[in-house]
Amino acid sequence: MSDATEANGTTGAAEAAGPARPGGAGERRVRVVLVDDHRMFRTGVQAEIGQTEQTGVEVVGEAADVDQAVTVITATRPEVVLLDVHLPGGGGVEVLRRCAPLMADSEQPVRFLALSVSDAAEDVIGVIRGGARGYVTKTITGTDLVDSIFRVQEGDAVFSPRLAGFVLDAFASTDAPPVDEDLDRLTQREREVLRLIARGYAYKEIAKQLFISVKTVESHVSAVLRKLQLSNRHELTRWATARRLV
Repeated sequence: MSDATEANGTTGAAEAAGPARPGGAGERRVRVVLVDDHRMFRTGVQAEIGQTEQTGVEVVGEAADVDQAVTVITATRPEVVLLDVHLPGGGGVEVLRRCAPLMADSEQPVRFLALSVSDAAEDVIGVIRGGARGYVTKTITGTDLVDSIFRVQEGDAVFSPRLAGFVLDAFASTDAPPVDEDLDRLTQREREVLRLIARGYAYKEIAKQLFISVKTVESHVSAVLRKLQLSNRHELTRWATARRLV
């Protein structure tokens, strides 16, 4: 399902009045920043959860890439950030890395809830290791998303069904093994290029999406093929699909 479709799916007419927080929205408020590179999806989420009188959620800022996200989060100091995993400029993990001091603030911590179309174990574990308090997929309903936001604000960990198992498996032992040894050889930017190649993007489209040159895209693709010992983009696509990275 595309992000645009999912945005429409979470803004159905049956929920147009806005999901209500138990006990009345007037009793509680939470300030939220939306970080997602798809404008239509941000608009859909804003329409669904941003009716403050009904939901208690106040959307105080939006961002479409890593640099924008860090700037907006630092300026607004929200209580919760809804963070997409795949973003231009380094992905959600890079946002978490650069916002680590805000998460560590004992008096006014900024907490992160990943909201992504991906349900890949590598994505889930990556952002949780980075400091996110939870991970939900974009199939979530507006009511459940509001509830998840408040729970994260309160310090709870929140996951969509079955995703919690990924985290439990990853942290079950004191040894934290890599999710995928082959994938761990790639840099964050190489992983972004890998996913876009596997989704069928042309080099020019990838360059525009990631704000880099076509030549840089070509260099990243060559590095990915070399590290994974693959011969061409068709083998790369099969490799990524088998690992549910697409």
